Amino acid sequence: MSTAAIKTARRVFEVLEYFDEVKRPLTLREVSAHFGYPVSSTAALLKSLLQLGYVDFNRPTRTYMPTMRVAMLGDWIQASLFGEGRILRLMQYLNEMTGEMVSLGTQSDIYMQYVHVLYSREGLQYRVRPGTVRSMTRSGFGWLLLSAMPDAEIDKLLRRVNIEEDDPARRMTLDELMVPVTEVRQLGHVYSRHTVTQGAGVIGMLLPPQSYGRRFTVGVGGPVDRLEEKHDMILALLREAIPRFLPG
Repeated sequence: MSTAAIKTARRVFEVLEYFDEVKRPLTLREVSAHFGYPVSSTAALLKSLLQLGYVDFNRPTRTYMPTMRVAMLGDWIQASLFGEGRILRLMQYLNEMTGEMVSLGTQSDIYMQYVHVLYSREGLQYRVRPGTVRSMTRSGFGWLLLSAMPDAEIDKLLRRVNIEEDDPARRMTLDELMVPVTEVRQLGHVYSRHTVTQGAGVIGMLLPPQSYGRRFTVGVGGPVDRLEEKHDMILALLREAIPRFLPG
């Protein structure tokens, strides 16, 4: 695939994600200025999306807006992967009860990827964008996902991770990796502190297997000092809410 094609595809999704972020119609110049795209390229991109039916154009206000075709693209995903909205309701409940960021993660090849995030209402908070990836071997959510795998699969994945790792000092042995994974298996949850970001942490658990065998993690994240204060409450909420929202 050519570099130009990759750039165009990336820009399409960047623009659609920007609409999702601001949740309002946007002008050509707003999109161009936000991303630093040339006006001519932005105009061509929006015109293509307009012709394909993914955005509409309001001539009086000179603004573009995603159409229902965009919304319907992923309509089946919520039912198939998110349990008819039950996972999203679980996240909303945890967010309301704790006041902290609640995130949903899953495996994407050799990485852990955040697929949905509800942000904290607190002034001091750590934010992570949906789509962000983390190491499967060096993150709390990664350890949760690994804990559900047979040891032989963990070994294979670790070999691939080590091959991709440019820094020899960051390559791990299986024995090193199995320390946090074994702890997660024994406790049934993860409490990760200062692992990816200094000062930040997450308390999380695995969700029951979903459609197509997908595994998800859900966790409450935030500054470590607040997680320390709320640790018992958060853990109790996770243990009570997960089987209630996702029975079976």
